[in-house]
Amino acid sequence: MNPGELQAIESQRQALLGQLNAAETALRSGLHTQQGFGSTARAHMERAMAHICEAYIAINEGKAVRSVHQLVDDLTRIQQVMDDVRRRKSQRI
Repeated sequence: MNPGELQAIESQRQALLGQLNAAETALRSGLHTQQGFGSTARAHMERAMAHICEAYIAINEGKAVRSVHQLVDDLTRIQQVMDDVRRRKSQRI
């Protein structure tokens, strides 16, 4: 690749990172002010945050990252563990 092509790719990368940062900021704001929309909306916004973080790593770090399917599976397992812990705590009370 010539220097012009590399510069164009870097410019596109920076633009995409800017868009991801804007999306993250908007989601964080929504998570802090979200009331009355229920747990489903919040769960979707939290999952969207996880996807944004994973996309940031894929674009910025150049490391191998999880596929969308792997990320969803990991998030589902984490949620199941958290639900089990909550259930056990409520059974002890």
